[in-house]
Amino acid sequence: MIGDVFSWLADPSHWEGTAFDPGILQQLGSHVWYCLIAIVIALLIGLPVGLWIGHSDKATWLVSLANAVRSLPTVGLLVLLVVIIAPHFYGRTDAGYLIPTEIVLVLLAVPPILSNAYAGVQNVEPAVRDAAYGMGMTGSQVLSRVELPNALPLIFSGLRSAALQVIATATIASYVTLGGLGRFIYDGLAQQDYPQMISGGLLVAALALLTDLVLALVQRYTVSKGITGRTGRGTADSRTAAVQGEEEMVPEPS
Repeated sequence: MIGDVFSWLADPSHWEGTAFDPGILQQLGSHVWYCLIAIVIALLIGLPVGLWIGHSDKATWLVSLANAVRSLPTVGLLVLLVVIIAPHFYGRTDAGYLIPTEIVLVLLAVPPILSNAYAGVQNVEPAVRDAAYGMGMTGSQVLSRVELPNALPLIFSGLRSAALQVIATATIASYVTLGGLGRFIYDGLAQQDYPQMISGGLLVAALALLTDLVLALVQRYTVSKGITGRTGRGTADSRTAAVQGEEEMVPEPS
């Protein structure tokens, strides 16, 4: 079976595809597009709301509501939304299936982004916040210049969690006749073509790992070194040793 999977992945025809049978590259592009739309919409909704709740400490019930949304059955909700929305779209457009899919993916991505943004602001040291107010900063300035930079590690953690969940769940788009890497999983299961089905799962896993790696690199170079603790202890120690050496070289007064 392992050899069959590698043979399926190594077949050039499976990567290029045809006009009537899209290949891996085309399905990968569709999968990434569905995920990107959902993540951007979830960021536009969850990030500002989470920051506002954490800063104002109001409407904290929204955090609990967002976490409760995670328990919704994605496939069942997708089928229900397709039944409600798809009849309103006719012709050759896929909007009747794309809109329900994106709604499900956004509902899946918003909770970790919102919750981590809220938790990140709440975890800012009160003394740091008070010092900012003492310097004359307004509430919006404290949020943008103090709380947001300190909350970035948790915000990125929520974004990475949301991205992984969306990439894994976007395979359900193929359940309602859309494209994506899930196409290989569903078609392989229907045709009992297990190398194709396993290859589809491996491609989704590889995309998720690559996405997490890219976001981790972005986080590394975006979050302040002072917050993450990457302040270069070796450089600081060498400077301290140099100062001590200079002090020893100063002659004592007679």
